[in-house]
Amino acid sequence: MEVIAIQKSALEGIRKDLKELLELAESATCKYTPIFNEEKWLDNQEVCLMMSITKRTLQTYKNKGLLPYSKLNRKNYYKLSDVQALYKAVYQNNINENGFTDQ
Repeated sequence: MEVIAIQKSALEGIRKDLKELLELAESATCKYTPIFNEEKWLDNQEVCLMMSITKRTLQTYKNKGLLPYSKLNRKNYYKLSDVQALYKAVYQNNINENGFTDQ
């Protein structure tokens, strides 16, 4: 077993820094947890698999404003309820892949 000796002041400094880091993490968790607990969020791949569409079709839906999304760290996320509503519209109202109604 290896024993490392450090000064008490250095140990207290490390403890203080770790405590501050823990408080920051808890603060961020408390701030954003309610947002994500209200709704399940899906990424591009999950939406494409769920709706059986290509990434290009998903991009068309976004461009035409048919599917709202949020961007976080250069990645798009979609609310499950929005995806379900679009899925229902696509298959019940015959919206084609270009975002237009087939009627």
